[in-house]
Amino acid sequence: MANPKYDVIVVGAGSAGAALATRLSEDPSRRVLLIEAGHDYPNIDELPDEIRQGHATGADMAIDPDSDHNWGLTAKATPFYKDMPVPRGKITGGTSAINGQVYLRAIPEDFDYWVDEGNDEWSFEKILPFLKKLENDLDVTNHYHGNEGPIVVRRYQPDELADDQSAFIEAATTAGFPHTDDHNHPASSGVGPLPLNNPDGIRWSTAIGYLTMARDRPNFTISPDSHTTRILLNGKRAVGVEYQKAGSSIQVNAEEVVLSAGSIGTPHLLMLSGIGPAKQLENAGITVVNDMPGVGQNLRDHPSVHVRWSADDNFSMPDVKIGPQKVALRYTARGSPFRNDMIAVMRWDSPKREFMMSAGLYLAKASGELRLNSNNPFQQPALDYRLLNHPYDLSRMRDAIHMHIEFGRHAAFHGIFKDLIDPLKPDLESDESLNNWMLKRVSTMHHISCTAKMGSQEDTMSVVNQYGRVHGIEGLTIADISIMPDCPRANTNSPAIMIGERIASFMMAQKTEDQKFCELGNDQVDKRNS
Repeated sequence: MANPKYDVIVVGAGSAGAALATRLSEDPSRRVLLIEAGHDYPNIDELPDEIRQGHATGADMAIDPDSDHNWGLTAKATPFYKDMPVPRGKITGGTSAINGQVYLRAIPEDFDYWVDEGNDEWSFEKILPFLKKLENDLDVTNHYHGNEGPIVVRRYQPDELADDQSAFIEAATTAGFPHTDDHNHPASSGVGPLPLNNPDGIRWSTAIGYLTMARDRPNFTISPDSHTTRILLNGKRAVGVEYQKAGSSIQVNAEEVVLSAGSIGTPHLLMLSGIGPAKQLENAGITVVNDMPGVGQNLRDHPSVHVRWSADDNFSMPDVKIGPQKVALRYTARGSPFRNDMIAVMRWDSPKREFMMSAGLYLAKASGELRLNSNNPFQQPALDYRLLNHPYDLSRMRDAIHMHIEFGRHAAFHGIFKDLIDPLKPDLESDESLNNWMLKRVSTMHHISCTAKMGSQEDTMSVVNQYGRVHGIEGLTIADISIMPDCPRANTNSPAIMIGERIASFMMAQKTEDQKFCELGNDQVDKRNS
């Protein structure tokens, strides 16, 4: 490949991709092309309200047929719930541009598991500098936090909480859970304000935080409204990508290709390009380049079930434009050996005059899969989450539902809650009846991940090594949360951006190493490669 136009092509300008492309383009000698299927709004003032304002959520956009900023994906959650909306951002900033802005970090034990899976470059000690580098925490200054990064983080103060949120904290502390002022401290547990990346109510996406720094660089190009359809391969080396823009098919070459298309888009692109489970590819009429059974498998997310109450007739509901999630309880399930394997969040729905306590389950035993529907790049792959498809997941969720109902009886909610409206008494008569109710109600916290997991090449279900490089394919790297071995005990906003930063650091270090060997001459290069 002679004189490619770009040194690096990054597919996907989302949470990880925008961060990675921004860092790579800090080197003025590296020509970076960032390809995004959705729209780009170069100026914050140009952003539509549904993107700019933090009270508008991706879940709202998922069911809005007129939204241009969502992929419109659906999934099978359980055999009883087959059309679950899967909101994913189709815009620069990706899902960080439509999400709930919860900036909750994973805990150190999550990264211990990554290390145990053969990824020692991802220990908590090694990734902490990148967590600090990406954040500007307005509330906390200590060894564990950054105060100069591109993503602004804040917490609501006690006098800013709605009445139901203050009542939730009181109910949790009465039940014996500790109070925490910083959920992002590595040793934290209990109830307290959520860290949020929404200063002044603005959803602070990676498009705002990162791409703003890079837009004027002469070596950096963004191509929006460009749907990548396949990776261009020369044998088992990636040499570029093909994408559709304004009705035209365009091919562009580069020395390196990085997929940051997310946990749905990345495995889908791999399979469309002949990299994935051979039988699936053959059935879709795709030539197999590299048989990788792990592509699309190990689909992980956080199951979530809402307990709902009607509002007291005399209670004035909060303004719909005030963020509905400000506090959370992180705790350990009864009998669990894993710290903070559950989360509870207090929410409201002002138009319906309802309140919800959302029970979220971390470290689910059950996992799902992503499969090809066809070789058409514009047809979404099949998503089967298999939520709560394990007795232990059901047991933990049942306990959480009972705990939430008990919270709702606390005196602090008198005058706020009226009646428990879901689940009803018949749903609570037995474990079996509650299981049936949960399987019909369960959704997710919208943290789909782990569909191209990292691990050693000896693990036949791993897709990339710990540096993000795809096994068996040269010049192809993945940088998004699809590479996580398991979904951590946190929202995936923070881990996604951190992964973009971490993979960028690996790529920059590799370029420096390559330059050093080139300076030594061909003999030394030959020795290194032998």
